[in-house]
Amino acid sequence: MKRKKRQEIKEKGKVKKRPIIIDTDPGIDDALAIAIALFSEELDVKLITTVAGNVSLENVTLNTLRLLNFFGKDVPVAKGAEKPLIVEFVDASNVHGKTGMEGYDFPEPKEELLLSEHAVNAMRRVIMESEEPITLVPIATLTNIALLFAMYPEVKSNIKEIVMMGGSAARGNKGVMSEFNIATDPEAAQMVFQSGVPIVMAGLDVGLKALVMPEDSEEIKQMGKVGDMAYHLFKKYRGGSFSTGLKMYDSCAIAYLLCPELYNVEETYVGVELRGTMTTGCTVVDLRGYLKREPNAKVCMDIDGKKFREWFKESIAKCI
Repeated sequence: MKRKKRQEIKEKGKVKKRPIIIDTDPGIDDALAIAIALFSEELDVKLITTVAGNVSLENVTLNTLRLLNFFGKDVPVAKGAEKPLIVEFVDASNVHGKTGMEGYDFPEPKEELLLSEHAVNAMRRVIMESEEPITLVPIATLTNIALLFAMYPEVKSNIKEIVMMGGSAARGNKGVMSEFNIATDPEAAQMVFQSGVPIVMAGLDVGLKALVMPEDSEEIKQMGKVGDMAYHLFKKYRGGSFSTGLKMYDSCAIAYLLCPELYNVEETYVGVELRGTMTTGCTVVDLRGYLKREPNAKVCMDIDGKKFREWFKESIAKCI
Protein backbone atom coordinates (compact mmCIF):
# COMPACT_ATOMS: atom_id res chain seq x y z
CA MET A 1 0.00 0.00 0.00
CA LYS A 2 1.38 3.39 -0.95
CA ARG A 3 2.01 6.01 1.73
CA LYS A 4 -0.73 8.34 0.43
CA LYS A 5 -3.31 5.54 0.48
CA ARG A 6 -2.37 4.50 4.02
CA GLN A 7 -2.70 8.13 5.08
CA GLU A 8 -6.20 8.34 3.58
CA ILE A 9 -7.29 5.22 5.43
CA LYS A 10 -5.75 6.47 8.65
CA GLU A 11 -7.64 9.73 8.35
CA LYS A 12 -10.89 7.77 8.10
CA GLY A 13 -10.09 6.24 11.47
CA LYS A 14 -9.71 2.69 10.19
CA VAL A 15 -6.09 2.06 11.16
CA LYS A 16 -5.33 0.63 14.59
CA LYS A 17 -1.91 1.18 16.08
CA ARG A 18 0.35 -1.81 15.60
CA PRO A 19 1.64 -3.14 18.96
CA ILE A 20 5.40 -3.62 19.04
CA ILE A 21 8.21 -4.46 21.45
CA ILE A 22 11.56 -2.81 20.74
CA ASP A 23 14.68 -4.74 21.78
CA THR A 24 17.58 -2.33 21.71
CA ASP A 25 21.08 -1.23 22.79
CA PRO A 26 21.20 2.60 22.47
CA GLY A 27 23.45 3.64 20.62
CA ILE A 28 23.11 6.77 18.54
CA ASP A 29 21.17 5.30 15.62
CA ASP A 30 18.98 3.39 18.11
CA ALA A 31 18.01 6.69 19.74
CA LEU A 32 16.59 8.03 16.47
CA ALA A 33 14.81 4.78 15.62
CA ILE A 34 13.19 4.75 19.07
CA ALA A 35 12.12 8.38 18.68
CA ILE A 36 10.44 7.72 15.33
CA ALA A 37 8.59 4.70 16.73
CA LEU A 38 7.42 6.49 19.88
CA PHE A 39 6.03 9.48 17.99
CA SER A 40 4.50 7.48 15.15
CA GLU A 41 0.72 7.53 14.87
CA GLU A 42 0.79 3.94 13.56
CA LEU A 43 2.87 2.17 16.21
CA ASP A 44 2.13 1.38 19.85
CA VAL A 45 5.36 0.67 21.75
CA LYS A 46 4.27 -1.67 24.54
CA LEU A 47 7.70 -2.41 26.00
CA ILE A 48 11.37 -1.59 25.44
CA THR A 49 13.92 -4.24 26.37
CA THR A 50 17.66 -3.74 26.56
CA VAL A 51 20.58 -6.02 25.75
CA ALA A 52 24.35 -5.58 25.84
CA GLY A 53 25.56 -4.60 22.38
CA ASN A 54 26.77 -1.18 21.32
CA VAL A 55 27.93 -0.66 24.92
CA SER A 56 27.39 -2.46 28.23
CA LEU A 57 23.94 -3.52 29.48
CA GLU A 58 24.13 -0.95 32.28
CA ASN A 59 24.86 1.88 29.87
CA VAL A 60 22.28 0.93 27.24
CA THR A 61 19.62 0.65 29.95
CA LEU A 62 20.49 4.06 31.41
CA ASN A 63 20.50 5.49 27.88
CA THR A 64 17.01 4.11 27.26
CA LEU A 65 15.69 5.62 30.49
CA ARG A 66 17.31 8.97 29.65
CA LEU A 67 15.73 8.94 26.20
CA LEU A 68 12.27 8.24 27.58
CA ASN A 69 12.62 11.12 30.05
CA PHE A 70 13.78 13.38 27.22
CA PHE A 71 10.91 12.30 24.95
CA GLY A 72 8.34 12.59 27.75
CA LYS A 73 7.16 9.01 27.13
CA ASP A 74 6.26 6.51 29.86
CA VAL A 75 7.03 3.15 28.27
CA PRO A 76 8.11 0.30 30.58
CA VAL A 77 11.71 -0.85 30.23
CA ALA A 78 13.13 -4.27 31.11
CA LYS A 79 16.80 -5.12 31.36
CA GLY A 80 17.93 -8.24 29.51
CA ALA A 81 21.11 -10.19 28.75
CA GLU A 82 24.43 -8.70 29.78
CA LYS A 83 26.48 -10.94 27.46
CA PRO A 84 26.05 -13.29 24.49
CA LEU A 85 25.03 -16.94 24.95
CA ILE A 86 28.49 -18.39 24.24
CA VAL A 87 31.01 -16.03 22.65
CA GLU A 88 32.89 -13.31 24.49
CA PHE A 89 31.17 -9.92 24.52
CA VAL A 90 32.86 -7.16 22.49
CA ASP A 91 31.00 -3.85 22.28
CA ALA A 92 30.94 -1.10 19.62
CA SER A 93 32.09 1.81 21.77
CA ASN A 94 34.54 2.62 18.96
CA VAL A 95 31.49 3.68 16.92
CA HIS A 96 29.09 5.02 19.56
CA GLY A 97 31.49 6.35 22.20
CA LYS A 98 32.12 5.01 25.70
CA THR A 99 28.60 5.62 27.04
CA GLY A 100 26.82 4.99 23.74
CA MET A 101 25.24 8.45 23.41
CA GLU A 102 27.97 11.02 23.84
CA GLY A 103 27.49 14.49 22.46
CA TYR A 104 24.26 15.60 24.13
CA ASP A 105 23.28 16.66 27.64
CA PHE A 106 20.37 14.32 28.44
CA PRO A 107 18.20 14.53 31.56
CA GLU A 108 18.58 12.00 34.35
CA PRO A 109 17.31 8.46 33.67
CA LYS A 110 13.63 7.98 34.49
CA GLU A 111 14.35 4.96 36.66
CA GLU A 112 10.74 4.43 37.78
CA LEU A 113 10.10 3.06 34.27
CA LEU A 114 12.54 0.19 34.85
CA LEU A 115 10.73 -3.05 35.65
CA SER A 116 12.03 -5.46 38.26
CA GLU A 117 11.46 -8.45 35.99
CA HIS A 118 13.98 -9.66 33.41
CA ALA A 119 13.40 -8.63 29.81
CA VAL A 120 12.59 -12.19 28.74
CA ASN A 121 9.87 -12.52 31.38
CA ALA A 122 8.51 -9.07 30.58
CA MET A 123 8.31 -9.90 26.88
CA ARG A 124 6.47 -13.12 27.60
CA ARG A 125 3.94 -11.31 29.79
CA VAL A 126 3.28 -8.52 27.28
CA ILE A 127 3.01 -10.93 24.35
CA MET A 128 0.65 -13.35 26.09
CA GLU A 129 -1.56 -10.56 27.46
CA SER A 130 -1.89 -8.77 24.11
CA GLU A 131 -5.27 -8.98 22.39
CA GLU A 132 -3.59 -8.91 18.99
CA PRO A 133 -0.28 -10.38 17.83
CA ILE A 134 2.82 -8.43 18.79
CA THR A 135 5.58 -7.45 16.37
CA LEU A 136 9.10 -7.82 17.79
CA VAL A 137 11.53 -5.16 16.60
CA PRO A 138 15.07 -6.14 17.61
CA ILE A 139 17.58 -3.48 16.58
CA ALA A 140 20.37 -5.08 18.56
CA THR A 141 21.99 -8.46 19.10
CA LEU A 142 19.38 -11.24 19.30
CA THR A 143 20.26 -12.72 22.69
CA ASN A 144 17.02 -11.69 24.42
CA ILE A 145 14.85 -13.00 21.57
CA ALA A 146 16.67 -16.34 21.49
CA LEU A 147 16.25 -16.75 25.24
CA LEU A 148 12.56 -15.86 24.95
CA PHE A 149 11.94 -18.60 22.38
CA ALA A 150 14.01 -21.15 24.29
CA MET A 151 12.28 -20.53 27.62
CA TYR A 152 8.76 -19.70 26.46
CA PRO A 153 8.09 -21.21 23.00
CA GLU A 154 4.36 -20.65 23.53
CA VAL A 155 4.82 -16.93 22.79
CA LYS A 156 5.30 -17.70 19.09
CA SER A 157 1.55 -18.16 18.70
CA ASN A 158 0.94 -14.47 19.48
CA ILE A 159 3.83 -12.92 17.53
CA LYS A 160 2.90 -11.38 14.18
CA GLU A 161 6.49 -11.19 12.93
CA ILE A 162 10.02 -10.11 13.75
CA VAL A 163 11.25 -7.01 11.92
CA MET A 164 14.95 -6.79 12.71
CA MET A 165 17.98 -4.73 11.89
CA GLY A 166 20.89 -7.06 11.37
CA GLY A 167 22.69 -9.34 8.97
CA SER A 168 23.94 -8.88 5.45
CA ALA A 169 23.58 -10.60 2.09
CA ALA A 170 27.08 -9.44 1.18
CA ARG A 171 30.00 -8.16 3.26
CA GLY A 172 30.10 -7.30 6.96
CA ASN A 173 30.94 -4.43 9.30
CA LYS A 174 32.33 -6.41 12.24
CA GLY A 175 34.04 -9.21 10.33
CA VAL A 176 34.75 -9.67 6.64
CA MET A 177 31.34 -11.28 6.16
CA SER A 178 29.56 -10.61 9.47
CA GLU A 179 27.32 -7.74 10.55
CA PHE A 180 27.67 -6.47 14.15
CA ASN A 181 24.27 -7.43 15.61
CA ILE A 182 24.54 -11.00 14.30
CA ALA A 183 28.26 -11.48 14.96
CA THR A 184 27.97 -10.29 18.56
CA ASP A 185 25.85 -13.38 19.33
CA PRO A 186 25.76 -15.71 16.31
CA GLU A 187 24.29 -18.66 18.24
CA ALA A 188 21.35 -16.52 19.34
CA ALA A 189 20.82 -15.32 15.77
CA GLN A 190 20.74 -18.87 14.45
CA MET A 191 18.16 -19.83 17.08
CA VAL A 192 15.94 -16.94 16.01
CA PHE A 193 16.22 -17.71 12.29
CA GLN A 194 15.31 -21.33 13.04
CA SER A 195 12.37 -20.38 15.27
CA GLY A 196 9.66 -20.60 12.62
CA VAL A 197 8.46 -17.07 13.39
CA PRO A 198 8.10 -14.85 10.28
CA ILE A 199 11.19 -12.63 9.95
CA VAL A 200 11.98 -9.49 8.00
CA MET A 201 15.73 -8.81 7.87
CA ALA A 202 16.78 -5.23 7.20
CA GLY A 203 20.55 -5.47 7.23
CA LEU A 204 23.63 -3.79 5.86
CA ASP A 205 22.37 -4.10 2.30
CA VAL A 206 19.90 -1.31 3.04
CA GLY A 207 21.59 0.25 6.09
CA LEU A 208 24.60 1.32 4.06
CA LYS A 209 22.28 3.24 1.73
CA ALA A 210 20.00 4.73 4.40
CA LEU A 211 22.01 7.91 4.70
CA VAL A 212 21.51 11.26 6.37
CA MET A 213 23.48 13.72 4.25
CA PRO A 214 25.09 16.96 5.49
CA GLU A 215 22.27 19.12 4.13
CA ASP A 216 19.76 16.83 5.87
CA SER A 217 21.57 17.27 9.19
CA GLU A 218 21.24 21.03 8.90
CA GLU A 219 17.50 20.71 8.27
CA ILE A 220 17.07 18.21 11.10
CA LYS A 221 18.85 20.56 13.50
CA GLN A 222 15.87 22.92 13.27
CA MET A 223 13.25 20.21 13.94
CA GLY A 224 12.54 20.79 17.62
CA LYS A 225 14.11 19.02 20.60
CA VAL A 226 14.59 15.68 18.87
CA GLY A 227 16.11 17.30 15.80
CA ASP A 228 18.56 19.27 17.93
CA MET A 229 19.45 16.09 19.84
CA ALA A 230 19.98 14.20 16.57
CA TYR A 231 22.26 16.89 15.19
CA HIS A 232 24.52 16.84 18.22
CA LEU A 233 24.62 13.04 18.38
CA PHE A 234 25.44 12.90 14.68
CA LYS A 235 28.61 14.87 15.30
CA LYS A 236 29.85 12.09 17.62
CA TYR A 237 28.56 9.16 15.56
CA ARG A 238 31.17 7.15 13.67
CA GLY A 239 28.67 5.20 11.55
CA GLY A 240 29.73 6.93 8.36
CA SER A 241 30.83 10.54 8.08
CA PHE A 242 29.10 13.74 9.16
CA SER A 243 30.39 15.34 5.97
CA THR A 244 29.61 12.53 3.48
CA GLY A 245 26.60 10.76 5.01
CA LEU A 246 25.62 8.98 8.25
CA LYS A 247 24.17 5.48 8.15
CA MET A 248 20.81 5.14 9.92
CA TYR A 249 20.95 1.35 10.31
CA ASP A 250 18.34 0.89 13.04
CA SER A 251 15.79 3.24 11.52
CA CYS A 252 15.61 0.80 8.60
CA ALA A 253 13.58 -1.60 10.75
CA ILE A 254 11.13 1.15 11.73
CA ALA A 255 10.97 2.32 8.12
CA TYR A 256 9.92 -1.17 7.03
CA LEU A 257 7.05 -1.12 9.52
CA LEU A 258 5.85 2.29 8.40
CA CYS A 259 6.89 2.53 4.76
CA PRO A 260 7.66 -0.93 3.32
CA GLU A 261 7.41 0.35 -0.25
CA LEU A 262 10.88 1.85 0.22
CA TYR A 263 12.37 -1.64 -0.09
CA ASN A 264 13.04 -4.36 -2.62
CA VAL A 265 12.52 -7.62 -0.73
CA GLU A 266 13.42 -11.26 -1.46
CA GLU A 267 11.92 -14.22 0.39
CA THR A 268 14.65 -16.77 0.97
CA TYR A 269 16.48 -19.02 3.42
CA VAL A 270 18.88 -17.36 5.86
CA GLY A 271 21.30 -19.31 8.03
CA VAL A 272 24.06 -18.15 10.35
CA GLU A 273 27.61 -19.47 10.05
CA LEU A 274 28.78 -20.75 13.45
CA ARG A 275 31.91 -22.74 12.63
CA GLY A 276 33.77 -20.73 10.02
CA THR A 277 37.33 -19.87 10.97
CA MET A 278 37.04 -16.55 9.11
CA THR A 279 33.29 -16.18 8.59
CA THR A 280 31.60 -16.84 11.96
CA GLY A 281 28.52 -14.65 12.28
CA CYS A 282 27.95 -14.42 8.54
CA THR A 283 24.29 -14.50 7.51
CA VAL A 284 24.14 -16.94 4.61
CA VAL A 285 21.38 -15.53 2.39
CA ASP A 286 20.60 -18.30 -0.10
CA LEU A 287 19.08 -16.25 -2.90
CA ARG A 288 19.61 -18.97 -5.54
CA GLY A 289 18.43 -21.91 -3.48
CA TYR A 290 21.73 -23.78 -3.35
CA LEU A 291 20.97 -25.14 0.13
CA LYS A 292 17.55 -26.45 -0.95
CA ARG A 293 15.86 -25.23 2.23
CA GLU A 294 12.50 -23.55 2.65
CA PRO A 295 12.52 -19.74 2.95
CA ASN A 296 12.54 -18.51 6.55
CA ALA A 297 12.91 -14.76 6.06
CA LYS A 298 12.12 -11.78 3.90
CA VAL A 299 15.40 -10.00 3.21
CA CYS A 300 15.51 -6.31 2.32
CA MET A 301 17.97 -6.27 -0.57
CA ASP A 302 17.74 -2.63 -1.64
CA ILE A 303 16.24 0.68 -0.54
CA ASP A 304 15.29 3.90 -2.30
CA GLY A 305 17.85 6.13 -0.58
CA LYS A 306 16.29 9.40 -1.70
CA LYS A 307 12.84 8.45 -0.46
CA PHE A 308 14.33 7.13 2.78
CA ARG A 309 15.91 10.53 3.43
CA GLU A 310 12.55 12.21 2.86
CA TRP A 311 10.79 9.71 5.13
CA PHE A 312 13.42 10.10 7.85
CA LYS A 313 13.16 13.88 7.91
CA GLU A 314 9.36 13.77 7.89
CA SER A 315 9.47 11.33 10.80
CA ILE A 316 11.85 13.44 12.89
CA ALA A 317 9.68 16.49 12.21
CA LYS A 318 6.74 14.67 13.84
CA CYS A 319 8.64 14.31 17.11
CA ILE A 320 8.84 16.98 19.80
